[in-house]
Amino acid sequence: YGLLAIVSGFCRLALLNNFVALTRICAGCNNEIGAGRFLHCLNAYWHPECFRCHACNLPIADYEFSMSGNYPYHKTCYKDRYHPKCDVCKHFIPTNLAGLIEYRAHPFWNQKYCPTHEHDNTPRCCSCERMEPQDTGYVPLNDGRKLCLECLDSAVMDTSLCQPLYMDIQQFYESLNMKVEQYVPLLLVERQALNEAREGEKNGHYHMPETRGLCLSEEQTISQVLRTPRFGGGQRPMDMITEPYKLIRRCDVTAILILYGLPRLLTGSILAHEMMHAWMRLKGYQPLSQDVEEGICQVMAHMWLDTQLNFESSSSSTGSRADSRAPFDKKLGSFFKHQIESDSSPVYGDGFRAGQLAVRKYGLQRTLEHIQMTGRFPF
Repeated sequence: YGLLAIVSGFCRLALLNNFVALTRICAGCNNEIGAGRFLHCLNAYWHPECFRCHACNLPIADYEFSMSGNYPYHKTCYKDRYHPKCDVCKHFIPTNLAGLIEYRAHPFWNQKYCPTHEHDNTPRCCSCERMEPQDTGYVPLNDGRKLCLECLDSAVMDTSLCQPLYMDIQQFYESLNMKVEQYVPLLLVERQALNEAREGEKNGHYHMPETRGLCLSEEQTISQVLRTPRFGGGQRPMDMITEPYKLIRRCDVTAILILYGLPRLLTGSILAHEMMHAWMRLKGYQPLSQDVEEGICQVMAHMWLDTQLNFESSSSSTGSRADSRAPFDKKLGSFFKHQIESDSSPVYGDGFRAGQLAVRKYGLQRTLEHIQMTGRFPF
């Protein structure tokens, strides 16, 4: 949310005749103003041809002008230079009833847009949260979500495509001496299947308003996304295949479910979070308060994102193919970290900040030992 004021000034045009003895010096050329027309504005006197727009350098002949700092502008030149344009409709953002430019802004992406776009069904990407310009397309997914084309480029669309990422997360946990000993199936699913599975959990953990991942303990039959959809005319998904998957309870964790169609870095951070739920259950942790359990899981997601961003930076510095999408991927990863860091909820947000503080002070292993013994973060 933001407001910008338009600063205006006024000029008074007068006529100086030969009978006035008062000497006036032009603030523009520093020469004396003789008989004839002159301007009185900005607490100074000017030859009409000397009072010029700071943008186009042409004389300002209008009664009213705009100001930026100490510089005058034609109102049209000021608007072209300083009046913000909407990143969605590309028009100048209108003023409100008080004459102020009122706009909405995304706190991370630096987008500015008209307030009306929050209520006129302008879509947002379900991953990066950006509003795309109106002439830019989205990909509608089968479960009602919309994905921008940049996020689609690295989206993980089916269960088989997610397996290399799953191995990467497992190696990340092993590097921290936290190997998950039992095999836990990983399935990519649609939103409806994820919500139905959540309802089927008897002892489920706390979830955000939009559930994107789930660590299951109950035996259920889940509909997994088996094959990546093709995109036909109008970028519509076609030929997506789902298949029922029967979960058998062989240990305290039956499966990890992740929402399909999210970029690799977001999918991986959700997977790192859910893997922590699985690891604690398999290690015999007693039920924890929501802020402690979700907080330490968010710490793990944040740590994994850090490893990915640092790896991309080192790959770029060595001159390897790093990938042409590296700048956007790095920005996207930074956004997902920002989401974790700035979350205002008492469970995910405050829990993460308390967990991160403990890990920075005592290290991860000592923090986990303290949680297992006391059910709380060390302070």
